[in-house]
Amino acid sequence: MQDRVLSFLVFALRRLATSVPSLLIILVAVFVLLQFAPGDTVDALLAQMGGGDAAVGEQLRHFYGLDAPVTIQLGHYLWRLVHLDLGFSAIYGKPVAEVIGERLPVTLLLMSASLLVALLGGTVLGVLAARRVNKWPDTVISTVGLLFYATPSFWLGLMGVVVFAVKLGWLPSGGFEDLGAGLSGLERAFDIARHMVLPTATLALIFLSIYLRVMRASMLEVSTQDFVRTARAKGAGESRVVVRHVLRNALLPMVTLVGLHASTMLGGSVVIESVFTLPGLGRLAYESVVQRDLNTLLGIVFVSALLVIGVNFFVDLLYARLDPRIRARGR
Repeated sequence: MQDRVLSFLVFALRRLATSVPSLLIILVAVFVLLQFAPGDTVDALLAQMGGGDAAVGEQLRHFYGLDAPVTIQLGHYLWRLVHLDLGFSAIYGKPVAEVIGERLPVTLLLMSASLLVALLGGTVLGVLAARRVNKWPDTVISTVGLLFYATPSFWLGLMGVVVFAVKLGWLPSGGFEDLGAGLSGLERAFDIARHMVLPTATLALIFLSIYLRVMRASMLEVSTQDFVRTARAKGAGESRVVVRHVLRNALLPMVTLVGLHASTMLGGSVVIESVFTLPGLGRLAYESVVQRDLNTLLGIVFVSALLVIGVNFFVDLLYARLDPRIRARGR
């Protein structure tokens, strides 16, 4: 028992150690690429103030350290990150960590809810399609999944607003909550849930269509393996064979896709949050690009990279738990 726990801890530490260079490469690459973009934070500030002469611009660049060489700016930025300092947002007039902290919960709620809906729905529909392969339930599920996969997410969101918010009036058309209602407790939670139904469904449907097709194919492949035929030959019931033998092994590709889609969901949140006016990281990233708020944009990249690395780390641990052979190879 102790050896198994020790091998699992060693496996986890190795996976975590390999994430540090990836995070560093991402930050350096994004920082360098942003230097090639036209304009900077001072240009955006001067535009907000209605313009200014060159002397004012130079003073502001010196104040924010934008007149230093790129290597010096990069060194200062990395040194601040070591001290968990994301810098100061000149556009929002407060620390970047505070700006991101106000927007992060919305994005986390959208991602986690969408991923849960997509994963559970895709798993259930994939199992149903595999159990009724080449019959009408399989045809209907596969066709609907392909339809959602081929539809752009922004169009799904807009159609959802038109149908459920404008025509039927069942759900809000956008926003995170009714700010003027003064709700609290369970009433506020229910209000936020109503506002998140359309964004969550829009983001989840794209991934649900992927998961159900992968689950269907994986179930069909695993069901032909020797250990499944052996379980049936020993007299195990069909439900036990599906749950204990087929489903557990068929989930491995699904677990891998969850890690891969974490970054894709972050990218998709930019579109979804813009369509539904959600105050999340995706919309903040768009506003930071438009306003040339480089400190905020770099902070978003840093936090997003941590989220993706954290999700993939958890997926690696879950994968090793489902398939002990992974731990054995990592020794």
